[in-house]
Amino acid sequence: MTQKIIESDKSISDLLQTIEPKGIADESMRHTVEVLLNLIEQLELKVKGLELENQRLKDENNRLKVELGQPDIKAKNKKGFENKHSMAYATLRYQNKKEKPQNSTPRAVKIKPLK
Repeated sequence: MTQKIIESDKSISDLLQTIEPKGIADESMRHTVEVLLNLIEQLELKVKGLELENQRLKDENNRLKVELGQPDIKAKNKKGFENKHSMAYATLRYQNKKEKPQNSTPRAVKIKPLK
């Protein structure tokens, strides 16, 4: 079954109007197609409503951003390690790295054979 690409000027509701379920011979298949067409129309309306609400919320969000502007948040510390506590911690870490033995190699583990 091949599908044609829907042209941008043709809406989905126009496309759905071209489908004729009465031409389907099988009664159960005709009923199924009618139910699915109704469902598609309902979901299309819901999507359009949600798109409108989404755009309204985006517009309101942008309006609020412009009104409020950027918050004035200032850093507690100016740059790097000017805080004495941070500097002491960094120095302690550096000293601990120096104190580790250089030739520490992992010990070999002996595996016992199963009996």
